[in-house]
Amino acid sequence: MKNVHELVEKNVGLLTVFILIAISLGAMVEITPLMFQQQTMTPVKGLKPYTALQLEGRDIYIREGCVGCHSQMIRPFRAETERYGHYSVAGESVWDHPFLWGSKRTGPDLARVGGRYSDDWHRVHLMNPRNVVPESNMPGFPWLMENTLDGKLTAKKMEALRSLGVPYTDEDIAGAQAAVKGKKEMEALIAYLQSLGTALK
Repeated sequence: MKNVHELVEKNVGLLTVFILIAISLGAMVEITPLMFQQQTMTPVKGLKPYTALQLEGRDIYIREGCVGCHSQMIRPFRAETERYGHYSVAGESVWDHPFLWGSKRTGPDLARVGGRYSDDWHRVHLMNPRNVVPESNMPGFPWLMENTLDGKLTAKKMEALRSLGVPYTDEDIAGAQAAVKGKKEMEALIAYLQSLGTALK
């Protein structure tokens, strides 16, 4: 009689079933406890949902692939906290869908970039990064100064986020289009960047 191990190895269907069971159990053991920890589900004191303009800026940040080079997660190591500030905590990201912690750092971490530089600095940097950081290999994003937001979908985005637990009010949603209509994409992205890391004191 063949041993069980050999039987499983030679039967692709059976092997697939056991792999799926192993992955499901592993995921359950890793993820389930986090759902019951208050610190991962409770917003930090002072956390506010993104304004309509910041929310549009976040979508531009994702669209332009910024998350591919910039993490938003400061790890609890001395070298990181000395450079970037307090390490990231889950309560800062409870309303982020999807969260953008990331692990790739071609450029610096942006978790605490809010308020570190002026709006003008960000504008120059996004137009041509080498004007302010000569050694930068980041591309410029000059089209953000040309593209204008119309805000047609902003309220719908906020409604979708409210269904996921983000505390947007009816007033926030009603005024969303007016808050972003006519603004340049550059303004929205800068508003988002200036909000990063400002909730945790």
